Amino acid sequence: MFFHTDTKQSPWFVVESDDKKRARLNCIRHLLSMIPYEDCVPAVRELPPRAPERRGYVRPPISEQTFVPDCY
Repeated sequence: MFFHTDTKQSPWFVVESDDKKRARLNCIRHLLSMIPYEDCVPAVRELPPRAPERRGYVRPPISEQTFVPDCY
């Protein structure tokens, strides 16, 4: 999936998640840095039920992925 869809116009970003707390903070910081800030009140949203877990996934090589920078 990464090989065919990770392009310069629409890159994929991977979060190094050995330390979950730092991974979450780095991901949040990265996402917020990419969005222009506007002061507004968001609408309440309902999420659909979670999909069942899939098995048989094989992760692509790390060298072919773009990582979110570690800040914490």
